[in-house]
Amino acid sequence: MLLRTAALALSLLVPAMLAKPAAAQTAIGETGLTIGGTLGFQSDYLFRGISQTRSRVAGQGSLELSHSSGFYIGTFISNVDFLGYTPRAEVDALAGYRFTALNTNFDLGVSWYTYHNFNRRDGQFPINYFEFIGKATHEVGPVTLAGQIAISPNYFGSSGTGVYVEGGGDWNTGLFGLMVGARVGYQWIERNPRFGTPDYANWNIVLSRPIDLGSFGTVTAAVGYYDTNISRAECGGGQNICRARALGSLTWKF
Repeated sequence: MLLRTAALALSLLVPAMLAKPAAAQTAIGETGLTIGGTLGFQSDYLFRGISQTRSRVAGQGSLELSHSSGFYIGTFISNVDFLGYTPRAEVDALAGYRFTALNTNFDLGVSWYTYHNFNRRDGQFPINYFEFIGKATHEVGPVTLAGQIAISPNYFGSSGTGVYVEGGGDWNTGLFGLMVGARVGYQWIERNPRFGTPDYANWNIVLSRPIDLGSFGTVTAAVGYYDTNISRAECGGGQNICRARALGSLTWKF
């Protein structure tokens, strides 16, 4: 049956929902290291269009330690709720390297997704997994184009090779600080019955407004529309977690 895929700790959630990445804000002496994080609440926890909390509210946090060389490590935590499974918290870790080339920002990393208090029952497969992730952004005037690819050798629920690609962009409207972002992605899964869905597409459009709090960081309010092409009959044995929905969030980035 379907569960999910975990969130990329501190990576791109959606245009401005930003449970991840934590933009490091505070310098640590003269070490070249900086640390930062996020705290936020969302009306749902969606990942690649599928609810991880069975349409319930999610509280999330992240921390990231980065170096001026471009290397970083981080962590992300959120509550989760999977039908028929015991874990109530997702705790992720990641590491990677960021750099700029050809006027484009790149982020190459790996994420390890784990689930607290998961007790396997008969017929259930391990759900911890990792992904190799590559992301890129490129600014064209007020628009930032974005793309990513994520590859797992053994995806959630031991569902075999998983490959996800996504593209989109964020537009700074210049009106009252409003941002508009959109993404379209596609998930391939080697063993669909174990994961609980067919290969599928997902898409979203998000309106957000960041508020600069000076030395206290930034608070971003966002609301978005999310959908997939998975029918309810194909969604984890008939669950209602793949449907179209609105999602609101409030995130403090420090």
